[in-house]
Amino acid sequence: MQIFTRSAHLKHMLAAGVALVCMGAMPYAAAQDLQQPPAPVSTPDAPVPASDEQIGFAADSLEYDSNTEIVTASGNVQLLRQGNRLRADKVVWNRTTGQVEARGNVSATDPEGNIAYGDRFQVTDTLKDGTVENMLLVLQSGGRLAAAQGVRVNGVYTLHKAAYTGCKVEDSHGCPKEPTWQIKAVKVVYDPVAARVKYRNANIELFGLPLIPLPGFSHPVGDTGGSGLLVPNLRYDRTNGLEVALPYYLKLAPNRDLTITPHIYSETLPMLEANFRHRWDRGAYQITGYATHASRSAASSTLPGSTTPAGTEKDFRGYIDASGGMQLTPEWSINGSIRVASDRTFLRRYDISRDDRLRSTLGAQRIGENSYFSIAGWAVQTLRSGDPQGQTPIALPVIDYRLRLLDPLLGGRIQLQANSLAITRTDGQDTQRAFAAFEWNLRKLTGMGQEVNFTTYLRGDVYHSSDNLLNNIPRYAGDPGWKARGIAAAAMDVRWPFIGEAFGGVQRIAPRVQIVAAPRLANLSVPNEDARAIDLEDSNLFALNRFAGYDRFEDSSRITYGLEYNLSLPGFSLDTVVGQSYRLDNRESILPDGTGLSDRMSDIVGRTTVRYKDFISLIHRFRLDKDGLSVRRNEVDATIGSRKTYAMVGYLRLNRNAATGLEDLQDREELRLGGRVQFARFWSVFGSTVVDLTDGKEDPLSVADGYEPVRHRLGVAYEDDCLTLGLTWRRDYLAAGDARKGNSFQLRLAFRNIGI
Repeated sequence: MQIFTRSAHLKHMLAAGVALVCMGAMPYAAAQDLQQPPAPVSTPDAPVPASDEQIGFAADSLEYDSNTEIVTASGNVQLLRQGNRLRADKVVWNRTTGQVEARGNVSATDPEGNIAYGDRFQVTDTLKDGTVENMLLVLQSGGRLAAAQGVRVNGVYTLHKAAYTGCKVEDSHGCPKEPTWQIKAVKVVYDPVAARVKYRNANIELFGLPLIPLPGFSHPVGDTGGSGLLVPNLRYDRTNGLEVALPYYLKLAPNRDLTITPHIYSETLPMLEANFRHRWDRGAYQITGYATHASRSAASSTLPGSTTPAGTEKDFRGYIDASGGMQLTPEWSINGSIRVASDRTFLRRYDISRDDRLRSTLGAQRIGENSYFSIAGWAVQTLRSGDPQGQTPIALPVIDYRLRLLDPLLGGRIQLQANSLAITRTDGQDTQRAFAAFEWNLRKLTGMGQEVNFTTYLRGDVYHSSDNLLNNIPRYAGDPGWKARGIAAAAMDVRWPFIGEAFGGVQRIAPRVQIVAAPRLANLSVPNEDARAIDLEDSNLFALNRFAGYDRFEDSSRITYGLEYNLSLPGFSLDTVVGQSYRLDNRESILPDGTGLSDRMSDIVGRTTVRYKDFISLIHRFRLDKDGLSVRRNEVDATIGSRKTYAMVGYLRLNRNAATGLEDLQDREELRLGGRVQFARFWSVFGSTVVDLTDGKEDPLSVADGYEPVRHRLGVAYEDDCLTLGLTWRRDYLAAGDARKGNSFQLRLAFRNIGI
């Protein structure tokens, strides 16, 4: 017998290798086996072999029995061949049979990075095939397999009496813990190249309790994904009864997939949902569709005073939602979307969306260093009860071009703009508009620290409209035929910030004054398509034109003044702004009552924002009547708490005393509450509600008592590193057509680290 002792690296390039089995010790589906942390792996010392037929070898000592042709390596034994690596306390190689046995703290790594642990391995000298009793296999993707017995042949693992989990098996203190879920099976086959695990006679356990049998289940591992059934969704509501959704995922290619989801209901006919996604180097798009053949009632049958019979009819019902975009060049891109529903209540009845208008778009844009060009079109489908589809607009084309230039004479920046819009209605007013605009801006800082901004704005408009009498709001109709107008405005805006230390931090006080001059315009002679929503608030107080769009321009000379305040402390900030404007001329305003701008002296508006670290956020917006300081707008949005436990409050009261018959100026009062409380490490309860507080004070036509719940939601949820589980109860208090009010319940279950 010959004995060799390692000095530095004991290199022995073996012509025939030692076999590898990447498996470790664990009895059948035992939780403690999945929990067992792998033994630490030492830094590989084995040298890289010169060819695939050789093995890199290192050990503390080596014994060779020439009589029996047995080689025994001891002490930190390491072998490497063709990307397969084996480590053990002791390795015995029978050169006659080619069998290798590894004992003591054995670990083996395959070329894909999966690591197997065990006390005793029987492997072949290819380092690819072998068997092991009691195994722990830690996958490179993050999951792990435990088995009573395992075999590896040609890189494919076959495990008997095995368990798989994608969950962490150690808590935050490094102590073993039960996996949240695990899949137990009589037989498991894992192919690292295909990145897929297949089971025979499997059962999934949740919190240690059997959940559902999985006779022929398989799933991908890692982030490559693969085809297969997804977790079913369960839901119950009064309209459709019990709903079971069974999604099936098809991976068509690395950049394309399709999900088909049958929805089975106990109270109505089934519905089919499909979602197709495609992504490539220049863009992406997705198409989602729903289809069923079911009964529906007229949406208007639930409206007060309606004469429409509430009978039902069976018909095709469905919805298409598609969107996408493509980058043609670094400057040019195109995008579009399609949203179309078969009827007005389909989306709400099947709880797909609560949108009451669906917009389809198509456009192309070019964005240059100093220019922007867009050509687009869009159409709207209304889902509002009592809103005629013939009155909804179709815009084609919508063209906008902007060019920024430096002013070579006075300094500052120049922006040139050209814009065109054509709006068509099937049963309403048609409008076409085109304009060209010039805007010059110059910003200066004085020696005393004032920030002064000068603005000049010139624009020429051309309008054509027809069927003006079909406009249901005469104030917005304008005069029929061709109309032209010119717009000119000039403004000077001065802000004077004062900065200094205060309360252990830094505060900034900045008075601000703006003067705007604009001649009188023939605003009411042209149609108003895009400037209908107008309300004085802090965001538009100092705007050159406080109308939202282009069809109306504020043609007054005015002075606007305000005060900005900011206080910054470690972890705390306070920002507030308050202001008012005064019209210098006494001409009649085109701004309607209720906007806060109809009189020469405007209402007082302001906003306050308070933030403390990431724990408290408070935003308050207000508008006070200029005469008696009555509160015309009071809006509060507050959040307090952490990501795991928090409360949210939203309150809005509009008491604008607005003129009747105008869009977007109805008074209302609303309360929104929401929150989440984490009562255990992974468990939490959550809830939200929306309450309509509108009564006769806000809306003289309202018959509400001032407390009308709109909807509420309550639920409990569990979420850890590998599982999301939630049960939600929701109640809707408003009905629309066959989307009835009532309770709904939804169970959500999502397994992570399972590859689909």
